[in-house]
Amino acid sequence: MKNIDMESEEFKKELEKTWSFVDKVNKQFGFVQNPNSEVNDGVAMGLARNKLIYNKRFCPCFMVIGETKEEQKTKENRICPCKPAIEVEIPNDGLCHCGIFCTSAYAEDQKKETTSKQETVEQTNQEAETLMKQEQLTDDELKSLLNFRELKKIDFSLIDVREDMEFKIEHIIGTDTLMPTSQFYDKVKELESKKNDNIILYCHSGSRSFQVQQALKEMGYKVVLNLKNGISDFSGKTKKS
Repeated sequence: MKNIDMESEEFKKELEKTWSFVDKVNKQFGFVQNPNSEVNDGVAMGLARNKLIYNKRFCPCFMVIGETKEEQKTKENRICPCKPAIEVEIPNDGLCHCGIFCTSAYAEDQKKETTSKQETVEQTNQEAETLMKQEQLTDDELKSLLNFRELKKIDFSLIDVREDMEFKIEHIIGTDTLMPTSQFYDKVKELESKKNDNIILYCHSGSRSFQVQQALKEMGYKVVLNLKNGISDFSGKTKKS
């Protein structure tokens, strides 16, 4: 099998021809391009590669069966635009198996879906930023922030300020550090690098964590939030011993 250098002039010229071929197919059958350019690029490169190897634009999404041209002719190899795509896939699914050719309706739906996802991401980011401005968090707000952190929409350190025994009995899943209130002035030195980071504190009922919150703010920590009713009122995921 011929080795194809995708950086070669030969391949680049064939890729240009492939894009012209794609435009011709679209005009002939009334298709449009998939809104996902990565799909189009991948398929176009596959078609160009197959053209250079086999001298036919075999569908890059399927294996080419047959070692010789004669054998390949006798097998059900798909040559773009293939019959199953034109007669079945595009009419029924809105796009061909490879995804490069699709109906205008499918393309429009995909654009709307992409826009909707982008709007959802923006709303999520705004909600996460708004919650991080709440100094006293409710149970639901902390659960939302933990979810946003998992989605990488926000980052913070969740710190338990109870004692070691309390932590071992039960703690919130996602806790990063145990900083017992009784050892505050020794343990706080370990937080020096987080003065400008987001910090969320919790204890059993919210009172100890509130005291630690005020102490950290006096020390110059910028963003320190407190779970106001503590783990005793938390309905999210916890780990019990």
